[in-house]
Amino acid sequence: MADSDFPDDLKAAQTRLHQATAEHAALVRTLPWSVEPHDGWPGTEHPHTGEISGGRDPSPGWSDEQKAVVAQLRQECLALSAAVTTHPYWQTLSGEDVYKARMRLKALTRPESVPAVDVVTAA
Repeated sequence: MADSDFPDDLKAAQTRLHQATAEHAALVRTLPWSVEPHDGWPGTEHPHTGEISGGRDPSPGWSDEQKAVVAQLRQECLALSAAVTTHPYWQTLSGEDVYKARMRLKALTRPESVPAVDVVTAA
């Protein structure tokens, strides 16, 4: 089956799902660690080295605007996921062919370059 066999609306929904998921991930990486304001907590001092590990700095929480944007992106991702998985196209396939086609669709619509995630910053 050629990649062009996927309906245009299915490809568009899957493409937007990739984009919305990436936008959501990028946004939440920039936000404070706690949704609500939090005082944080002190770390624990190692008894031999004196090094302090763990703990969190205070968090100002998210603004109402930030909460709204995150909620909107989450809702969009959920709606797109439902649109992709319940698309009538999948009923034209059966068994293992559904899985194979789903993986092909994801690969076909995935952005060419995915930005590297700084694991230290993201954590």
